[in-house]
Amino acid sequence: MIKVIVNGSLGKMGKVLTDLIMEDDDFELVAGVSKYKNDNINYPIYSNIVDVKEKADVVIDFSKPESLKDLISYSKSTKTPLVIATTGYSDEELNMIEETSKEVSVFHSSNMSIGVNLILKLVEISAKALTNFDIEIIEKHHNKKVDAPSGTALMIASEIQKVLNNEFNYGRHGKNAKRKENEIGIHAVRGGTIAGDHSVVFAGKDEIVELNHIALSKEIFAQGSLKAAKFIVNKENGYYNMKDVVSL
Repeated sequence: MIKVIVNGSLGKMGKVLTDLIMEDDDFELVAGVSKYKNDNINYPIYSNIVDVKEKADVVIDFSKPESLKDLISYSKSTKTPLVIATTGYSDEELNMIEETSKEVSVFHSSNMSIGVNLILKLVEISAKALTNFDIEIIEKHHNKKVDAPSGTALMIASEIQKVLNNEFNYGRHGKNAKRKENEIGIHAVRGGTIAGDHSVVFAGKDEIVELNHIALSKEIFAQGSLKAAKFIVNKENGYYNMKDVVSL
């Protein structure tokens, strides 16, 4: 049985994840960490991960970027592997995550869905094949999501950029907003309870190719993080992501 600490356990994703862990005989929830308060829980809860006393085999993080320093501090001091699924990190924070992987095993992905990671491979293939096509990415999420564009949209754009080296254009407005020849347009939609919808449009002369992934619930991301936890728990120090788990 894999012992898990959930960082961000009382957030929207944290609640989904803790419920799944409690239903899964392969996992044991030993503690949660959250800035929120809830007296109706049956596991130890802390406001800061550095205060956690219980020992765990892995920490799964669905929190916020501002908790990263404490998360890394805890992981290094206890040598506990990390599964990081939080989005909205700065370049400096992303570098901190990669540096941490030299001392402990770190699994990091902005999207834990197997389907999304298939999309990442398909956009790479499409970018190589569909030369001279205009590329636009449209992402849709619920009205409570803080960061924009989504981490997944940036992952998709980065995969395309590796092939074409196009520049990013975040949204488009104004009287002089004509599309540049070599750009990747990235657009964010926020509304309702959309769990996650990502479309990649390749628009050429008289034809359009579109790749789309729709998440119907948050559970797919929680399930993916548990798959990542199983993968990383006995791995050597290093930086891992969904490409290491999903055979494409």
